[in-house]
Amino acid sequence: MRIKKAGMIFLIFLVSLTFLTGCRDNEEIGTSATGVTTIEFWTAPNPPQQKYWEQMAREFEKENPDIKVVVTPMKETPSSEAYVISALIGGKGPTLAENISRGFAAQLAESRVLEPLNSLRNLNVIQSRKMEKTMKAWVFPDGNQYVIPVYSNSMLVGWRIDILREIGYDQPPETYSEIIEVTKKLKAKYPDKYFWAKADLADPTAWKRWFDFFLLYHAASNGNALVQGNRFIADKEAGMKVFQFMLDLNKEKGLLSKQVKDPFETGIGIFTDLGPWTFSYWKEKFPEMKLNETFTLAPPPVPDGMKAEHPKTFADSKGIVLFSQKSEAEKRAAIRFLNWVYKDHKHDLTLMETTLMPAARDDLLSNETFRPFFEQNPVLKPYAEAVPDGVPVMANPKYNHIQTIIGQQAFNQVVKGKKTADRAWTDMKKEIEEVLEDE
Repeated sequence: MRIKKAGMIFLIFLVSLTFLTGCRDNEEIGTSATGVTTIEFWTAPNPPQQKYWEQMAREFEKENPDIKVVVTPMKETPSSEAYVISALIGGKGPTLAENISRGFAAQLAESRVLEPLNSLRNLNVIQSRKMEKTMKAWVFPDGNQYVIPVYSNSMLVGWRIDILREIGYDQPPETYSEIIEVTKKLKAKYPDKYFWAKADLADPTAWKRWFDFFLLYHAASNGNALVQGNRFIADKEAGMKVFQFMLDLNKEKGLLSKQVKDPFETGIGIFTDLGPWTFSYWKEKFPEMKLNETFTLAPPPVPDGMKAEHPKTFADSKGIVLFSQKSEAEKRAAIRFLNWVYKDHKHDLTLMETTLMPAARDDLLSNETFRPFFEQNPVLKPYAEAVPDGVPVMANPKYNHIQTIIGQQAFNQVVKGKKTADRAWTDMKKEIEEVLEDE
């Protein structure tokens, strides 16, 4: 019952903000006596993203002198989510905020502090930005849309292609059985190397499941959701295959879940999850990592019998929300700002040049505006292609608790070979359903 009570307290606090903000004088945020409407935009606590949004704000203000956009980086103490909640409770939240995951947005939407974007007739971002396919995965269980994704890091997997060639493979394997065969040949030639070497595989921390379990599960289930509202709707067959795959790898001694420094870069492991943020780090620390020479990129592997051309994958994506407690003038100004940013495709080009993260849109490789960028950054092309296949964080306010259960009851256990696939699934399902029922 602790979760239920905490959620109710949070709801009471946030609903009360309607009255707090309604009684607030127009001091810093709002419409001034001179007719200038000021809105506050909170960015991710990441210097490149802050730089980008400051540039957008200043350019927008030149064309729209009646609106001022105050750009402020979101604090991470103790976390960006906790900071947002604290600010909302104190009546000091922003008009717009980015860095909002679909899971956190579900928590905020449950507390009725977000504006359903599909209800805003003057907001035309989805059409002008060419992101209809990408947005399908962002629909919430209540049918509303609360987040405009800014970027979409649809996770791919990296393979040490140089080591694969040494054991007789010119291309990465695509299916589970093919990977087991690769693992056997790898261990025969290099007993001290592993298929997947990553300490996070045995760590129950909630967010770590995005980059192992959900990476594999979305590919195996064709993007099936784990939960919807208060129902557990996961694809059991797909989930069981993922767990059995990890058990089979454990049996072949293909997993290393102990802490090792840079296991993929040093060749201790030949497979890993990779996001586009990796490559600027490699450029400085591991210049020997060259695309199609040292490593290659591929979609996540799939169970035997599935087509592996365009598998679904987990998308490390965050976006912008509009808070409903703000004045109508602020909301109108916020909509004008968002429409302005996303009507010009060159603004997304600036986003990618500044952050090296693929913009959340469907036409990254077909739009001529972006062609020079991807010619200069060929390692990002596969990520651009995978944007429509990315599945964001589950839209459930209890996502952190649910993901912790996945690790503790199932994924961490099969990685260590301590539970069968059936037992892991049964235990995980039972505990998640208990959490979902406690509302």
